[in-house]
Amino acid sequence: MKTQRQAKIMEIIASQNIETQEQLLEALQRNGYQSTQATISRDIKELRIVKELTPMGSYRYTAAAAEKTGTFSSRLNTIFRECVTHYDYAQNLVVIKTMPGLANAAGAAIDAMNMSVILGTLAGDDTLFVVMRDTSAASAFCAEIKKLLE
Repeated sequence: MKTQRQAKIMEIIASQNIETQEQLLEALQRNGYQSTQATISRDIKELRIVKELTPMGSYRYTAAAAEKTGTFSSRLNTIFRECVTHYDYAQNLVVIKTMPGLANAAGAAIDAMNMSVILGTLAGDDTLFVVMRDTSAASAFCAEIKKLLE
């Protein structure tokens, strides 16, 4: 439950301007996650979520730039270990199957990596498409996923 809640938190802050823990708690509740402010506070610390200044002068929660281990950030490592059920590639497209509801979080984590070989991601409920620059990049990306899941 913790992993799913934290994945939902990452999805929420990636798609909404959340300024306070109370707003985050309300957004989680609207998505079916019952929690407390103390739990949200711990999640924010564990996920290394920080506040950033928006162009409008307000603040919002965002994922901090995480240190990378190899090709994947630690956040991506956790998401992949906990939720990926299958992956494969064809040409320059990588298809990643996840547990229900976690494809968006995986896509947000991949997007945050800002890798030049990744052109973009498209996520549904349990399927994530990653558009790679070319076939060799897709193959190398799948090899990294395989190492990660072993």
